[in-house]
Amino acid sequence: MLEMLMEGRSLTNDWHYPHVGELLFNYFMVACHLVPQKNIKLWHDTDDKLIGYAILGEDPSLDWQVLPQYEWSGIEDEAFAWAETSLETLRERDSSKWRDDFVSGARQDNARRILFLEQRGFRYSGSFAEVNMLRSLNELIPETAIPTGFRVSSMDEVTNISDRAAAQREVWQPWTVGNVSDSDYVKFMQLPGYHPDLDVVTLTPDGIIAAYVNGWIDSVNRIGDLGPVGARLPYRRQGLTRLALLESMRRMKGYGMERVCISTGIQNTPALKLYESIGFKVVNRSLDYVRADPL
Repeated sequence: MLEMLMEGRSLTNDWHYPHVGELLFNYFMVACHLVPQKNIKLWHDTDDKLIGYAILGEDPSLDWQVLPQYEWSGIEDEAFAWAETSLETLRERDSSKWRDDFVSGARQDNARRILFLEQRGFRYSGSFAEVNMLRSLNELIPETAIPTGFRVSSMDEVTNISDRAAAQREVWQPWTVGNVSDSDYVKFMQLPGYHPDLDVVTLTPDGIIAAYVNGWIDSVNRIGDLGPVGARLPYRRQGLTRLALLESMRRMKGYGMERVCISTGIQNTPALKLYESIGFKVVNRSLDYVRADPL
């Protein structure tokens, strides 16, 4: 799946396909809370090459990706039919868990995908959108003074996995992305594509993780991705997240990345200002399309 996304990006542009980092984290969420063998469907060509996949996640949500030479030849329809059937079964088994509206996404410049969703009853409600931002790593990465006693490190040096998982929970709960146990995070660190030196953290003088960022690299297209990003509540707006971001960008450049992307909610003003202050510019938007299903 990772190779498929990198190939797709190389044949199109930076925004037609998600970054491999997004896929890895989405897969992690499925592995934590669902069953990958049941909630992920794959399509192969006659030579057994992976050409498409679909993921039915919690919320419930659907994402699908197809290599450009196979797009709109029928896989999208099969993916949607599979997701609808699977969701119907899940709602029969546990209506409380799967009762929310059906959600899927499209970037604002992907007119064909938007039309596909609209033809199946999905509408953009305006309730959620993410801005996709991009920055060249050939430009100067600014230096920032580290507060006395604090330090910037990463999970190849920090051994307290429990505190790393706790930071994820504190930042993101009650959203699904925050439902991560200590043992879940151990499994996360074993994913292909996870680099512990790109899981960058800012530590307090007592060694507590104050802020963090997961970093991901696409070595084919030389583009990095930053996210999730977060800071524990007592340590926000103190420049500690900025320190982690800048260090992650330096390390990505060391891996040969030429540019890096990041996304955040369109109404997340503090994050937008932070990312703009270190050179990111908005280049696209991801929109959530929703279908309200009667239960």
